[in-house]
Amino acid sequence: MGDDDQEVEAAIAHLHEPHDQAVGQRLNWLRAGVLGANDGIVSVAGVVVGVAAAAPGNVAAIATAGIAAVAAGAFSMAGGEYVSVSTQRDTEKALIAKEIRELKEMPEEELAELAGLYRQRGLSAELAQQVAEELTAHDALAAHAEVELGIDPEEFTNPWVAALSSFLAFTIGALIPFVMILLPIGSPIIATAAAVVIGLLLTGLISARLGGAPVLPAIMRNVLMGSATMAATYLIGLLFGVAVG
Repeated sequence: MGDDDQEVEAAIAHLHEPHDQAVGQRLNWLRAGVLGANDGIVSVAGVVVGVAAAAPGNVAAIATAGIAAVAAGAFSMAGGEYVSVSTQRDTEKALIAKEIRELKEMPEEELAELAGLYRQRGLSAELAQQVAEELTAHDALAAHAEVELGIDPEEFTNPWVAALSSFLAFTIGALIPFVMILLPIGSPIIATAAAVVIGLLLTGLISARLGGAPVLPAIMRNVLMGSATMAATYLIGLLFGVAVG
């Protein structure tokens, strides 16, 4: 293999390193899972703390409200994620179908477009043309889908996987305040608040690490907003309980 061929192969290998897109997609799924758990913690904590403040000691009312909040939140998250990812999947399929038509109807223009995209990535005009020609000969659709659209035509996003992931993540997060508020301890509201703060600290830490963001601001935002939610629902519960009483 000559030097020119080695240079082309090296350029192709570098431009198509698997970690860029694959790892990015995995991190996006992980961040979505962490955010789903965070939503479960905050929303269910708000419900059960509010009901506990309005009806202290009424375990049946607190449990009923908690179960309803967990079920409604989990199904809502799953449904929303299913609709969102289904729309994304339909869009990806439409873009791939359009690309297939263009490759069939105007192959020369598509080749020039692909070479231009590689030039934008920093390759010289000659090397970009060589890379585009070799990738087009190997799999024109895959090359255009990756570089032009950022899509792997063999791996469309799966709405059912997204829905199930959101459902499970929300439920896992929601179980923290739900279980804590029902424990037979001296002050379940305080115990629940403490557990929720710890849970929010962890989700803030994990989301910051996954996104490469500063840790402390992410944790502070998470904990403060979750605490504010609990405080607001607790006060509303107190006012409601006094009004009813």
